[in-house]
This record gives sequence, structure tokens and C-alpha cells, in this order.
Amino acid sequence: MSSPTGPASGLPVRMPRPRQAGRHRRPEPLAAPEGAPALVLAVPGTPSAATRSLAEEVVSIARSELPGLDARIGYLDGDDEFPTLQSVLTHAAEERTARFEQARAAGSDVSEPDGPVGIVVPLLAGPDSALLRRIRQAVMESRVAAELTDVLGPHPLLAEALHVRLSEAGLARADRARLFTVATAADGIVLATVGGEDAVQAAGITGMLLAARLAVPVMAAALDEEGSIAAIAEQLRGSGSQQLALAPYLIGPELNAGLLDAAAKEAGCSAAEALGPYPAIGKLALSQYTTALGIAPPQSQGAPAF
Repeated sequence: MSSPTGPASGLPVRMPRPRQAGRHRRPEPLAAPEGAPALVLAVPGTPSAATRSLAEEVVSIARSELPGLDARIGYLDGDDEFPTLQSVLTHAAEERTARFEQARAAGSDVSEPDGPVGIVVPLLAGPDSALLRRIRQAVMESRVAAELTDVLGPHPLLAEALHVRLSEAGLARADRARLFTVATAADGIVLATVGGEDAVQAAGITGMLLAARLAVPVMAAALDEEGSIAAIAEQLRGSGSQQLALAPYLIGPELNAGLLDAAAKEAGCSAAEALGPYPAIGKLALSQYTTALGIAPPQSQGAPAF
């Protein structure tokens, strides 16, 4: 029996587990530095409830990876309901100034904040030059000190996301290691993107990683270039592929309505869904943010950048 002062004599006493030392020690959980700039997700395309839901899920993933993260959403074509990128940056700057003035009024010995107010991360898988130009212009028009990062790809995590979307559509096996087949599995993938030749080349890098996962040929093509999808589909069929699939190398908001369906019809094949709020999207957005700040990303980031 136990006494009011502890366990009875002879019974084992549970002691705190000592901290592991050396390389097997668990890393301390990473948190956002105090006073760090906001992560501002720059969302292209026409705002909608679906777009907002997608963007909110992406920033929610980023916050879960980095506790204390100040993450905000700015829309490239915002309005009264959907805050513009310029207004989000301006509001972040006003809040930082107010915090400084409040601390100084309270007698704190604080220096005036410097450095960027926000780190702007484009919600783009690939380098769409026209959209990036507009995002850069919006940052300049805000007249706020902000840093613009690269787009999210190419990256192995995007190849993983493409694989998942294809398997969800029944166009690829979920796991090559499992001994089962999918009757509708494609033997050739058209990787569809928008943004011109640079975007196609960048998509091709992730396409090589996807091809290694699926063991089928993958070729990138431009959705916004007339005849590009059909030409790549014909090239794949000419090299022996009989059952093609269209995989959008796109997150979703940047995709014009009807463009994907028209391209799939043009290529004569089925299409997977856009990447959407796949967990890798939030992790990659955070990775761009932490890289810009010069801090180590959380350990759960997964594969290293390509």
C-alpha cells in the first residue's frame, strides 16, 4: 500500500526519463522566432469560397508545422470579401508599427523593427512568369518591406502529390510495392502546366521524379498553349503508350475553369484532380518561408529540395 507521503517501502518508484544525448536525441520542437515576419500566401486566380478553403487549409498545415507562425492570405484579384495582397501587407506593417509604439509607450527598451514585414510565398507549383510579375507588382504597390520567395516546385513532394492524385482517380497504382493492378492505370502521363516554356521545363523536372515512381513515361505540356497537350499525347502514343492520363501540375486557383476538361478531351484521356491542399503544399510553402528567414525547417518536411 502507499502512504500519504509516497509509495510503500519496497515498491518501485517511477523516475523521470533522462534526456537522450548524442545523435539519437530528439530535436527540440521548432517555433517561429519572436517578431518574425508574417508568411503571406499569395493566391492567384479568381477568388471563391473553394479557393479560400484551399488557401486556409494550406496555411493551417504551415501553422501546424511551425507553432507561433503568423500566416496570412492575400489574393491577387481580391475584393471587399477577399483581401488583396497589397492590403494584407499594409495591415501587417501597421500592426508591427502599433506593437512597437505600444511597447515604447510602456517603457520597454525596444529598437524600431527592421527587416521585411512579410515573406510572400506564391501559391504556385511552377514559374508562371505572368502571375509572378503581377505578384511582384502588388508587393511593390503595397510600399511595404516584403520579400518574395520562389514558387513551390520542382520538388519530390510534388511528385508524391501527383502520384496520389492519379491513384485517387484510378489512373495509377497507389503503391508499386503492392502486388495488385489497376485496370485503368495509365502507361503514359501528360503533365499539364501553365506559364509558358519555363513552366514546362520546371514541370519536366518533377515529371522525371514522377516517372521514377510510376515506371511509366511522363512528359510535360502547356495547357495555355494551343495544340501542346495534343502534341505531347501523340508523342507518347508514338513511343508505345496506349492508355494516357492527364496530371495537372497545378494547385488549382491558377487554373481557368474548363481548361483542364478541354485539354483531356483534346488528348483523348482521363484527368486527375489538381494538387489542391495536399499536405506537401503547406509544407513547401513553409519551407520557402524558413529558407527566406535562414532558419532550419521542421524535421517533418520530408524529402530535401530537388
